[in-house]
Amino acid sequence: MPEVAETVLEIDLGALRANYEYLRSTLRPETRFMAVVKAFAYGHDATKIAPYLEQLGVDYFAVAYTSEGIELREAGIKTPILVLHPQSVHFNRLVDYSLEPCIYSDYVMTGFLETAKARKLSDYPVHLKFNTGLNRLGFDEGDAEKVFAAISRNPSLKVASVFSHLAASEDPDEVSFTRSQIDAFLRIAAVFEDIEGYRPLLHQCNTSGILCYPEAQFDMVRSGIGLYGYGNDSEKGKHLCPVGTLKTVISQIHLLKKGDSLSYNRAFVAEKPTRTATLPLGHADGIGRQYGNGRGYVRINGKYAPIIGNVCMDMLMVDITHIDCREGDEVVVYGKNPTAAEFAATAGTISYELITGISRRVKRVYIR
Repeated sequence: MPEVAETVLEIDLGALRANYEYLRSTLRPETRFMAVVKAFAYGHDATKIAPYLEQLGVDYFAVAYTSEGIELREAGIKTPILVLHPQSVHFNRLVDYSLEPCIYSDYVMTGFLETAKARKLSDYPVHLKFNTGLNRLGFDEGDAEKVFAAISRNPSLKVASVFSHLAASEDPDEVSFTRSQIDAFLRIAAVFEDIEGYRPLLHQCNTSGILCYPEAQFDMVRSGIGLYGYGNDSEKGKHLCPVGTLKTVISQIHLLKKGDSLSYNRAFVAEKPTRTATLPLGHADGIGRQYGNGRGYVRINGKYAPIIGNVCMDMLMVDITHIDCREGDEVVVYGKNPTAAEFAATAGTISYELITGISRRVKRVYIR
């Protein structure tokens, strides 16, 4: 009997725990751990993942948007939550749910100060982000003194952390650049202590930073992709185990004669008699049209079946000419073999894009 009768994302909480414990083991005992659960916990459902991580003892959560933080609070999460990219229109809701904003620009700082004063807040925790080279979000290093002085004059706010983001911590060709980012961050932190007289939590390391730059752990680290089993570095990431396995099932088998075509726009034309399987999985589920036509493959009964023709909205087709299988048999799209990183690489993309793009209509099944 097949293990699945439909498309499911099987989520192994034991693997999640093992990844967390491994990453923790690389840290100093006093270093705190921020679990990044933005983007639906990288496709694994934050309302299920975060409570489990909270039981394991994470110190902080990070989400991208206020709505994601609210979802966690409504799921019962009590641990502090950093909102990495808050929008001013949501500041009141953010405060209502005791979420902690990232302050990354004068515009955001001015807007949140106005909200804090209007709400008569006192020592409300905020996190100051500085740009040290990623050039995405954050104050510039030259703004540090001005920003810290502005915050110190306002009793409404209290700086919980100062942080930055490494741009290429997984790249061995960018060690010099990464170290320049770390040095810039240390200079910023020194300015804060000079002005404020205390040291907030400092954090700069992402998953690959944790694994490659232990000297930059500071007071806290942030891990997202590592928790879900991917380390950006094949050697250092070998201790991590993929948490999610995307499985589906063979819906129908077709026999194509030489010259028969398959899928939209006749993208595949059989050059010889070909046996194909149709799977209930398509670009509406997160397997985009960049796969197909020889890019991407699945595993059926231990053998690889390439995706052929154009991926459809709800279906895709694979070549099973060489595989002994039948309708109803289980199909592994990614998991431990192939991994999401390996599957994504066939279409020139990365594990992040693949796993965060799996549609919510795909059923999540949790195992321990």
